[in-house]
Amino acid sequence: MKRVLHTIADYVRECDKTLYLLTIAASLFGALAVLSTTYYVMGGAKQLIMHLLGLFIGIGGAVIITLVDYRKIMKFWFVILVPLVILVLLTFVVGYAPAGTDDKAWLLLPGGFSLQPAEFLKIGFLISFTWHLNKVSDNVNKPLNLILLCIHGAAPVLLIHEQGDDGTALVFAVMFVAMMFAAGVKARYFIIAICAAAVAAPLIYFVIMNEDQQARVFALLFPSEEDYLGVLWQQSRGRSALANGGFFGRGLFNGPLVQSGSIPEGYNDFIFCSIGEEFGMLGCLILIGLICAICWRILKTGTSTSDKSGLVLCVGVFAMIGAQTLINIGMNISLLPVIGITLPFFSAGGTSLMSLFWAIGLVVNVYMHKTTGLYLRDNY
Repeated sequence: MKRVLHTIADYVRECDKTLYLLTIAASLFGALAVLSTTYYVMGGAKQLIMHLLGLFIGIGGAVIITLVDYRKIMKFWFVILVPLVILVLLTFVVGYAPAGTDDKAWLLLPGGFSLQPAEFLKIGFLISFTWHLNKVSDNVNKPLNLILLCIHGAAPVLLIHEQGDDGTALVFAVMFVAMMFAAGVKARYFIIAICAAAVAAPLIYFVIMNEDQQARVFALLFPSEEDYLGVLWQQSRGRSALANGGFFGRGLFNGPLVQSGSIPEGYNDFIFCSIGEEFGMLGCLILIGLICAICWRILKTGTSTSDKSGLVLCVGVFAMIGAQTLINIGMNISLLPVIGITLPFFSAGGTSLMSLFWAIGLVVNVYMHKTTGLYLRDNY
């Protein structure tokens, strides 16, 4: 028993306690908001239980991930990635679409539980793409290596797009770009990519986007009265909730729109608006402050290590959390069209919270092993 206590004490001393505390604080804030948005509307605390279960499993997984040097974990990228890809492919065969969603991106489990494999695939991509970038580190700007890296990055984006979850596909794309930048890809390639994207924008709108997505974009740019009763209804309700909350909010369990269920997906994609009504602008600022602090801590860990793969890995996690946050809040305040993406640590969803904490575990791993000496590329 004494040895176990010493081991725990050693772990607490060496891990990034600040990052753990920030992420747990954000998740508990989110749990409180999830309880308030679902307790009366859904008649119970199921969503809260799922959120807390995801939190506990996520923290446990994060601790396990930190026990083995991340550079050794990356040696087994194939063993990690393949099962996760298989899980995503299973959704094309036996996928399940929860109420309020169109894409069958979930797998139904016994007991009424479900999981979203695309969330776990983010962890596999972080590990495998960091390994790939490390293998070509000195020659990352050679055309053949860039082509292979782009294929690696495009694979999950296209896979998740075919699944119908374009919000998650966009997050994968942002992670890919950020990790390429951190790995030292020259600026001219990003300029070329931006120009190509601008030229391809009409093709993306008219060919790749479906009619519903086109309508959401068009209505956001050129809204009409009919749109506020149709494709913009969710965002209109969300903005009303934010305005209704004022600076200090209506109070927990006291938001009229929240408690009546008048905010579609108010416990999930639009939880920012729910928090705005019940906790006010002050609650929203605290939420944003927590996520900004988490992102800053992740970047600080990445820039403080002398191992480039550690930097790339941390930048990938930063991009994942940052992209989801910006897109989600952008949807909530009507700056971006609704594409179905959750707010990290706050939205209901056990799978999402688990994968977030496993990603945090990778960052803490970098933090704990950054002073143990370089595990150079030759050892991969």
